[in-house]
Parts: sequence; structure tokens; C-alpha cells
Amino acid sequence: MNRREFLVGAAATAVTLGALRSTSEAKTLAQSNKGGKLKKGIILSMLPGALSIEDRFKLAKDVGFEGIEVAPVSDPAEVKALSSAVEKTGLRIHSIIFGGWQAPLSSPDENVAKQGIQDLKNALQNAKDLNADAVLLVPGIVNEQVRYIDCYNNSQKRIKEVIPTAEKLGKPILIENVWNNFLLSPIEAARYVDEFKSKYVGFYFDVGNVIAYGWSQDWIRTLGSRIKKVHVKDFRKGPREWVNLLDGDVNWPEVKLALEEVGYNDYITAELSGGDENYLRDLSQRMDKIIAGTTKA
Repeated sequence: MNRREFLVGAAATAVTLGALRSTSEAKTLAQSNKGGKLKKGIILSMLPGALSIEDRFKLAKDVGFEGIEVAPVSDPAEVKALSSAVEKTGLRIHSIIFGGWQAPLSSPDENVAKQGIQDLKNALQNAKDLNADAVLLVPGIVNEQVRYIDCYNNSQKRIKEVIPTAEKLGKPILIENVWNNFLLSPIEAARYVDEFKSKYVGFYFDVGNVIAYGWSQDWIRTLGSRIKKVHVKDFRKGPREWVNLLDGDVNWPEVKLALEEVGYNDYITAELSGGDENYLRDLSQRMDKIIAGTTKA
């Protein structure tokens, strides 16, 4: 092992230990945080599209949700309608679900990446305009055309270009774990976030997305306080299919315990198919059971 390899290994170990240490510290913090109630969120697109924006907000509130997550909007009239719905219902927009699939920051094409950077900046401005807490980002995509190391380096490089905008607007960028063949372990995900050395880059943890290749509670305990937002959905490993909350292989009692241990008490936002009032009310009640620690559907 040469000096460079030693230093790289030592740095990686330090990051790993830091991830574990932050979880241990969070357990102590969680004792004072315990009892801090998780809040229920839902994505706007899950609500009936035939309704007006205001009526969708009203329905979400009526069935028990406390926050809304919206996709970026460019039409000033739609921004105004969303702001009006917030004011009239008291149901806040807590997050912008930007994504990043259309113009990945990992793209080898500089024009595509440039578009992705601008789209992310626009989403951050949306967050500011709508008083949302943060913006969700899929940082990159690994495939036959994009090597893993290139996705890692290019996405970090381009996110760093956007951090000044996030700082100026006071809205963090949250990296989400998705099926993009990237950040496949919680240790690597923690390291990826830490390398930005910025409080304006955190993690948006998706409970269901890791079930095909990991355990949600393990990811939560490793990522610890890096987690700023949480998506909830459920997955069945055998047939490899998405199912309703509580009907899959997520160990919800352990997920709830892990969230308590790391001191998380923000929104858990449902990310499933949409439906009518009865479906949404049932979904809200399932989330109540997750929050209460009783998980029988």
C-alpha cells in the first residue's frame, strides 16, 4: 500500500466512524426528542387531479395529512394558486420533489448537465417562493454509458456549483436513494453527503427504495442526523412489487425505533399511487399506525 492508498483508506475510515459516531450521539439526543410526533405528508399528485389545487389541499387536510410535497412549478399563476391554498387551509408545502432524472447532473454531456444545474436552481427558488424546507434531488444515474466513478465525481462537482444558490436562498439540497444504480450502501451515502462539507446538502431517505437490497433501519441508523426528510412506501421482496403501507417487507417497528434513535421528528411523506377520498383516508390511518408503532393493517 502506497502513501496515497493509505491516506485514502484512512479518510474513508474516518468518514465511516463519523457516521457511526453520529448515530450513537443521536441515540442520546433521541431521549429528549422521544415523543416528538412525526408529521404526515402527501405528494400533491396523489390527490385527485379533477379537483382544484385548493380542494386537493382541503381533502388532504380532511383525511389527516399535515403537509404537502409538490413538484417544481414555473407558471406564476400556479405558484399563486399553491400559496393561496396554503393560506386558506393552513396546510403547508414542506418540500419540493424536484428529482433530476430528465437532465442528470452525472451526464457526460455538458449541455445536459448545464440544464440540470439550472433546473435545480429553479427548484430551489420554488422552495423559497413556496416556503418549503428543502428540495429533493436524484444526484445522478449509473448505466452502461455512465461509469459509477464518473457519476460520483460529476454529480458532486455540479452540486457544488449549486450550493451557493442553496445558501443564498436558505434551502438545502437533499439527496434521495432511488433505483439509479448509485449510492448502494448507507456508508457510501453518508460519505457522499459528508464530502460536501455543507449544511446545505443532506439526505432525503426513502424507506421503501432500499428493501430490494438492504434494510431501512440500517440505513437510518448509519445516515443519522444527515436525514432531513423521509418518504414512506412498502415493497414485497418475493414478487418484487410495490404494495400499500404495512403490506410489504418493511420492518416498520424497527424503522420507527431507528427514526427515534437518530432524533428525526419531521415529515414522513407517502409516495404511492393516488386515489379517492376513501383510499387516502385509509392511507392516512396506516401512517398513524406507523407513527404509533402499531403496524397491523
